[in-house]
Formats: sequence, structure tokens, C-alpha cells
Amino acid sequence: MPADSLLLNNQAKKKNSYDAIIVGSGITGGWAAKELCEKGLKVLLLERGRNLVHPDYPTAIKNPWDFEHRLSLSKADKEKHFIQSRHYSFREDNKHFYINDQENPYEETKRFDWIRGDILGGRSLLWARACYRWSDLDFEANLKDGHGVDWPIRYKDIASWYDYVESFIGVSGSVEHIPQLPDGIFQPSFEMNAAEKFCKTKIESVFPDRKLIMGRTANLTKLVKGRGQCQARDLCHRGCPYGAYFSTNASTMPAAYATGNLTVRPHSLVNRVLYDEQKQRATGVELIDTETGETIEFFAQLIFLNAATVATTFILLNSVSSRFPNGMGNASDQLGRNLMDHHKGISVTANVDGFEDSYYFGRRPTPLYIPRFKNVDKKETAFLRGYNFGASAYRGRQQDNQEIGTALKDALTEPGGWQIGLYAFGECLPYADNRITLNHAKKDKWGRPIVSINCEFKENEKKMHEDMETTGQQMLEAIGLKDIKSNSMISFPGNANHEMGTARMGKDPKTSVLNSFNQMHEVKNVFVTDGSCMVSSSCVNPSLTYMALTARACDYAVKELKKRNI
Repeated sequence: MPADSLLLNNQAKKKNSYDAIIVGSGITGGWAAKELCEKGLKVLLLERGRNLVHPDYPTAIKNPWDFEHRLSLSKADKEKHFIQSRHYSFREDNKHFYINDQENPYEETKRFDWIRGDILGGRSLLWARACYRWSDLDFEANLKDGHGVDWPIRYKDIASWYDYVESFIGVSGSVEHIPQLPDGIFQPSFEMNAAEKFCKTKIESVFPDRKLIMGRTANLTKLVKGRGQCQARDLCHRGCPYGAYFSTNASTMPAAYATGNLTVRPHSLVNRVLYDEQKQRATGVELIDTETGETIEFFAQLIFLNAATVATTFILLNSVSSRFPNGMGNASDQLGRNLMDHHKGISVTANVDGFEDSYYFGRRPTPLYIPRFKNVDKKETAFLRGYNFGASAYRGRQQDNQEIGTALKDALTEPGGWQIGLYAFGECLPYADNRITLNHAKKDKWGRPIVSINCEFKENEKKMHEDMETTGQQMLEAIGLKDIKSNSMISFPGNANHEMGTARMGKDPKTSVLNSFNQMHEVKNVFVTDGSCMVSSSCVNPSLTYMALTARACDYAVKELKKRNI
């Protein structure tokens, strides 16, 4: 190679070099950016979607009548977003945040609802904000019943990191002293309405093993520097101009920017992690600029993969080399396996008599919560693990009036009777044959192999789902409620948006991809802290645990970097 070409290459590499590269700007990518920047590293944050700057959310303050289809989806919307529109959260007022399914295909060997954002901030703008700590009931589950490998950590290892994350993001909730649902650092909780308080008293008196508590949510009930208090509009899915719920855009990214160490690059679709065979370490990433089509390489000492489970798994499986012919760090053959998601799909409702003189103010952004009570103290015979319930009581419109015209309009301003509704989330066991692979016979528009997903809920999940519905009905009947109605159909994997497990942590490199600090066993300068790292799924919302693990991994990575162990 001529000397001038070598000089140009070296200059280009120097220009494209950082201390750390983070792939993905969602909940964990934002946290990685904050932590690494605050520790003094020069960080490049890569996002495949378009740029989106807080508080510029285009529909945040629009009225329902400002939308052409009054918040419903058009035929064109459903055709363009034929996967995204499977999910309840995809609506006319936030469709611009989601990916175009026609341009981003994947293969469903069995149906898998891959719901994904396509903007800076990712699903941190779209999540339901539920924040619950896992307990050792969750971390010890695999060891005790033999499904999956043992977690390499326990609650005590991340308890202080839960404290750290909650203190920064702001989580409203109440101290309850429930062993299987540890308490945290809480802002004041939202309030229950009159019917909910009644149901709480009844449920807890009839069922001593159950508690009905206010949901713990990353919506501010007290001001935090740079962010406003929740207005109880329940329009979080549009993006919050007040910054009242936690998102990358409103919270961790401003903190990272404040250090002067962050560079953000949207429209950057990462293909693979670059690997140096001689040094046996990752050197950077290769990406496609989705606006220009150009392929570009960026270089760093640390690589954090936070593209969310399916995309992170694609990147690692696509990162092949002489040492890793079936994907980076995949000597265990566990990369892509053990794909999990929570199952849902029950709806149990009942009328609550009385309280006609009571109503509620605003639209509270969180439901009530009944923590897991099955397979806690008493072992079930029908299924392993457990589930939780969510609940809310509300007043609908009057249903029995026969008026027309002005009289009808007046009648519609009067609320109807009280109802309470239950839903549930259940745990999915890790199964080696629930997996993600790459189909090299099919290519996307960028010439990359297509993601192929083969995942299903099996007998344990189906038995648990049946129990969810039966138990929900029995519970409402036992507290004296009437006109109980039930509707149940188990969801498809992916639809709970809690996909996880495909690059699991573990003690043994022969059976896992990552160590106890989310570091790849075989490539020491690559860390994975999104849902891919999870060893089991619990039934508890995982996002708070992802954040705690990310902050912990960043602390470890920088210390190891300073010791020159990476």
C-alpha cells in the first residue's frame, strides 16, 4: 500500500476512534452513555433510527380531533406497520416512533411480534414505565427447579445499583415489605380511587397471601432537576414534553451531554463487531449509514451492545471470524437460544357496587399491582414459577339511557357505575429451542441476512395462563363483586415487549455467553447489558433490572480498563 494511502487510512481511523462505542440508545444504551461519559470516557452512541430531541415530540399536546382518523389506524398504516400494529400501543398519535415493517423484514418460523422503535431514545419513549425490583425468588429459580443455568448473581449483588438507578430516574411507589418484591427508593405514590381502596381491603382480608398495591412507575410525583412533574395526562406514548417520565431523551442523554464527552450518531445501522484475531479483542463496529448507504467503521477500546435483544443477537451472530465462525463469543452455542418473553392476554372485569358519589382526577399513568403469590410459599402442581396481576377501577359512560340529541349529550356527561379490570403477566421458562438465527439465503435491503425467529410458549406457560384466568375470576367473586366477565387468549411471544435471554450471563463459559458483569467470556472488551443478558424471565417487568445491570457493568468495565485488564 502506498505511504500516502496508509496515512489517509490512519487519519480516518483516528477520526473515527473513541474510548467507547454504544450500540442502541434505548433504556440501557442511554444509561451506558451517562455512566461512561461521567467516568471520563469519550463515547460514541449509535442509533439506527432518526434523531429526536427532547422536548420536540410532534403530537404531545394535540387534541384527539386534530388527528385525521381520531387516533385509529388507517388501512395504509396497518399495511406499512403490519407487525407493529399487532400491539395495543401502536396508534395514530405515535406511529411516527415505530419502524416500517415493509422495509425491515424478518422471518417468523413461529409468530413473534417484534415491536421496535426507530428513533433516538428507542423504546425508552414507548415503555409502560413499570419499575419493580427482582428478588432472590427470581434469581434462584433456575437453580432450584433445574430450568436454564444458575444466575451468577443474587439480589445483594445489585441492590445498591437498584438504589442508584431509582434515585436518578425517579420512581413513585409505596413501601410494602413484601419479600418477593423488594422495596426501593420511592417518590410519593399515586393515589387509589375509592373503588380500588375498597377492593384492596377486601382482597387482603380474604387472601392473606396477596397484596394490592399502587403500581411502581418511573413517572415523577416530585420535581427532579431538569424534569417536570407528571401531569396525569396518560399520553406518555407520545413523548412527554415535561420530561415527567424516564426516557433516554429527557434524562440520561442530557446527563451524558453535560459532560462534553458524548457524540450521538443517528441513522447508523450496525452490521457487526470488528475483531482482531491476533489481539483477540474487539476493535470497533461496522455500520451502514441508512441515509447515504455508506459502510463505515468506528473504533473503540470498549464496546457496549444495547440494541435490544433481537438486534443485539443479530449483530453478534453476524460478527463471524476464524475464531468465531458461528458468531462472536459463541463457543457455548448459547447465542440466540433461550429467547423469552412474558405471556399475557387475560381480561377479567366485574362491577363494583356503590361509590356513586366518588370519582377521580386526571388520568393516572399506572395501574395497581398484585405481586406474585403462586409458587412462593406453597408449591403448585400444575406449573412452575408464577405471575402477577395488574388492576384498575374506573367509571365508564352510562349504558342504559335511551335519549337522543341534546338529552343524549347531557346524559353522556354523567358517569356510569364502577368497574374493576384485571390483567396478568406470566413467566416464561428458558428453552434452548426458542431461538434466533440468521437466514443467509434471504437478504434485507442492505444486503444483510434476515433474522429468523422460532419461538413459542410451551406447556408450562399455557397451564399458567389458564390459572391466571381462573384465579382472577375466583378472586373477584370471593370479594363479592358481580357480573364477572372473562376474556382470555394467550399472547404471542414478543407482544409483551420483554424479549430477553439470547446472550445469557453465567458462571461457566461452556453454557453461557456473559460473565456476572455482563462481559463476554471470550471477548473481554465487549459488554451486553440489554435484555439479551437475562438468564430467566421472572414475571416482573425487567427494565429496572436492565438499568441496574448496565450501571454496574459500566462501573466494572471502566475499573478494568484502568487496570489494563481490558
